[in-house]
Amino acid sequence: MKLREIAERLGAELHGNGDVDVTGVAGIEEAGPDKITFVANPKYAGLAKTTKAAAVLVHPGFSVLENTATLRIANPYLAFARTIEMFYQPPVYKAGIHPTSVISDSAQIGERAHIGAYVVIGDGVVIGRDAVILPHVVIYDGVKIGDRFFAHAHVVVREFCELGNDVVLQNGAVIGADGFGFAKGDGRWNKIVQAGRTILQNEIEVQANACVDRASVGDTVVKTGAKIDNLVQVGHGSTVGERTLLCAQVGLAGSTVIGNDVILAGQVGVAGHLTVGDGSIATAQTGIPNDVAPGAVVSGYPAVENKQWLRQVAIVNKLPEIVREMRKNNRPS
Repeated sequence: MKLREIAERLGAELHGNGDVDVTGVAGIEEAGPDKITFVANPKYAGLAKTTKAAAVLVHPGFSVLENTATLRIANPYLAFARTIEMFYQPPVYKAGIHPTSVISDSAQIGERAHIGAYVVIGDGVVIGRDAVILPHVVIYDGVKIGDRFFAHAHVVVREFCELGNDVVLQNGAVIGADGFGFAKGDGRWNKIVQAGRTILQNEIEVQANACVDRASVGDTVVKTGAKIDNLVQVGHGSTVGERTLLCAQVGLAGSTVIGNDVILAGQVGVAGHLTVGDGSIATAQTGIPNDVAPGAVVSGYPAVENKQWLRQVAIVNKLPEIVREMRKNNRPS
């Protein structure tokens, strides 16, 4: 489509030739003369001057580019995501039920559902309208799911779990598996029945091979708008707040409360029975053994305020030099 049309659809301010034909999107270093790219991180600003892209999505105050058109908009990264949607053609899943699927007579499936090969849906399941359930998905008895559910291949939703509207489960996600509960007695570990549920509210995405465990009693709850990355573990009885991001390999021990708008970066570990406050951020590989205040940015193990952690790391990196100086100064004359 013409660059001018893209600018209009995004609501961006166009600087440059709007008649250029655009065929897709690309990274700033790979983009050719028929592709759109973006700059959201200042450290890539220099590459905008050398890119061969047809246009660059930038902030309104970005410097003028002599050889490349710009589309100026307040959130270039979000605009880039929307531009991808303009060009990407996802598979079309027509309504229908594959003959190899096994669906209980007592299950209620909403209008226009696509149910793929070898799907198993148990007794008393209720699924809303416009569901797409791809091959080998298993939905246990008593599950309740809202509209526009999308389950990729090999998803499992365990018994009595509840999922809201617009929930997306990527390949291999497991919702409502037993929490890790055992009590020691008679010289062995005795399993504690995990009698609770897992509840996913609306507009939630759980990505590949992530696990959200069911509670022993009560519920494990993931609130509206939260996003859970690959290989994340949400322990039994935990609560994940609205719009919170749990990035790759995050682990929450049982009964953890994560607030709204929290970001836990990759490989963050959170001990159980504590609270991480609204709007806080834990940088990659942080270990959290205590409560985190709302709005805090923490790093390291045990987690401390990020600026303090940076000072600690700087000191640790200087330790060899400090030790050499100490030994030098302590040598006998």
